[in-house]
Amino acid sequence: MTLIIRPLTPDLWPALEDLFNTKGPCSRCWCMAGRIGSAYRTRPPDENKAAFRAIVKRGPPPGLLAFDGDLAVGWCQVTPRHHVPALDRVRHLKRIDDVPVWSLSCFYVRIGYRRKGVTKALIAEALKMAKRAKAPALEAYPFDAAVSPSASSTGVASTFKRAGFKIVARRIPARPIMRHDLNEVAD
Repeated sequence: MTLIIRPLTPDLWPALEDLFNTKGPCSRCWCMAGRIGSAYRTRPPDENKAAFRAIVKRGPPPGLLAFDGDLAVGWCQVTPRHHVPALDRVRHLKRIDDVPVWSLSCFYVRIGYRRKGVTKALIAEALKMAKRAKAPALEAYPFDAAVSPSASSTGVASTFKRAGFKIVARRIPARPIMRHDLNEVAD
């Protein structure tokens, strides 16, 4: 499988809709949890979808889509951390310093494409995207599968470690804050 990773622009909205057209959490959240917190659960899914579509239309791209041919098979939200302020309302995810990091805050990989390198490819491209934007670092908030078997839309710590991320805080055992210094990323 050869993946093509593209920033989510308005012309790619139909591909994101197709990817998120599930009965799972994507069909409710539409990547609004990090932006508005748990309020996304009480809003109708169509309201979250419309809010995220407005973000995509306004730009810049709020994340990346992975394609296998014409089929969108993966997504990650990657933005400046201040675009996902709800993270600071979660005690164990609060900022650790004032560095203007970018956040890799969520993933979704289509069933049938999981455990095939889609997340790894999205992380690699997210590092490049954040570096091009002159961010000093990219942060992630995965689960540590060695501590907790929980599934997560935020990824798994071991995947980030292999990509060069380092743990910079661990306020609860299963959920480290990991960071990649973008000075270490090739142009």
